[in-house]
Amino acid sequence: MDICQAVENSIIKKYRRNVWRPFIKGLQEYELIQNGDKIAACISGGKDSMLMAKCLQELKRYSLTDFDLVYLVMDPGYSAENRFKIMYNAELLRIPIIVFETNIFDIVEKADDSACYLCARMRRGHLYKKARELGCNKIALAHHFDDVIETILLSMFYGGEIKTMMPKLHSKNFPGMELIRPLYLVREASVISWQNYHGLGFLKCACHIAESNLSGANDGSKRQEIKRLLKALRLQNPIIEKNIFKSLVNVNMDAVVGYKQKGERHFFIEDY
Repeated sequence: MDICQAVENSIIKKYRRNVWRPFIKGLQEYELIQNGDKIAACISGGKDSMLMAKCLQELKRYSLTDFDLVYLVMDPGYSAENRFKIMYNAELLRIPIIVFETNIFDIVEKADDSACYLCARMRRGHLYKKARELGCNKIALAHHFDDVIETILLSMFYGGEIKTMMPKLHSKNFPGMELIRPLYLVREASVISWQNYHGLGFLKCACHIAESNLSGANDGSKRQEIKRLLKALRLQNPIIEKNIFKSLVNVNMDAVVGYKQKGERHFFIEDY
């Protein structure tokens, strides 16, 4: 059995409980894939997007749902070494990627404090555009359960609002296009375990700005702050992340001072 066969086998068997089942549960619970879809699986070269690509590949192989897949890699200005690593892993795992180039890194390097925000928006816009050119109606991003939880806390602590990543959403700028997150219920620890089990080496961070900011435990990343906080809280409450997630599903509107829906603000006093 070669490495690709071993990877595919482990997703269905060894990691059935921690990867495959939550992957399938997310697809079913949030109705992410329907007959006739053509999905662009967006691959950054990291562990999450590579696992997502293999899960979708396995789903395509065995599912009764009739959908098409393309594996889309956007090169925002990777170094030759990082681009080679993506190409190498795609060939190793038999993922037939389509690569297209942009100059996003050159643009965001000249930006101010909003560089990460600008980069994310530009990346998504380019992915939507290329996916639509290829006849796709959906793009799939590899955000996992931990990304969802961290985003909830980031929004509360630094944005002054309660919101999170949605399992799927309609594109505002590309009518008819949707974004889906197939790994929505998969834990990051399971992704890391899968990667380590096979001894695979994926990109960690290919962004020049992020690389220059990383300096161990004292880096300036707000998301890293949240990760450390959750790790500490988990020592006291092992299901802390599950409870945070449930809080977004069990919102008690009778005990909320105010909320915003479709851009319109509402306050409890209106119906008091």
